[in-house]
Amino acid sequence: MGSGANAVNREPWNKGKIVGQKAPFKVKDIWALRVRLQMENRVRELALFNLGIDSKLRGCDLVSLKVRDICHGDQVASRAMVLQHKTQRPVQFEITPATRDAVQRWIKLAALKSEDFLFPSRIHDSLHLGTRQYARILEGWVEGLGLDPADYGTHSMRRTKATLIYRRTKNLRAVQLLLGHSKLESTVRYLGIEVDDALEISEQTEI
Repeated sequence: MGSGANAVNREPWNKGKIVGQKAPFKVKDIWALRVRLQMENRVRELALFNLGIDSKLRGCDLVSLKVRDICHGDQVASRAMVLQHKTQRPVQFEITPATRDAVQRWIKLAALKSEDFLFPSRIHDSLHLGTRQYARILEGWVEGLGLDPADYGTHSMRRTKATLIYRRTKNLRAVQLLLGHSKLESTVRYLGIEVDDALEISEQTEI
């Protein structure tokens, strides 16, 4: 039997799945989740969520952060720089006051030292939170908000602030720098900038 016959019977990998980019979180969902995590005293998750939104890091980079990456002495810094695993290029990010407070509380509660991973794993054979564990935590957040987990993933965290910055400023170069993309085309694709967006910008540009 030839490969053509096999191809006919083989189901596509994406059957029944939503294909495409995961949705960024809306501002109202961000605040709703922050309030819930605060009220339920989920200190670790609040630190993870806030830092994930602020840093715009890929999941693999976020979960492997060490305390020293974001702290000056025993204080959480207002800015940090890390080397991205995927590209080996450095990327900088801001850490807002609310995130600094949340992370500081977590470091104190977990008695973490400078050399420790910021989010240690609760599984014995892993040094830090894994990307799959992170994805499961995020799925719980999404379900708690009454949203469809199929629409969201860890990349939703990376895209949220980047998308907001783009919508408010239309400054693609700024977003490119914040995401650590080497090419502007990657940022355009990543944000999923629609033709309508491009036309709207064009309409506002008189020559």
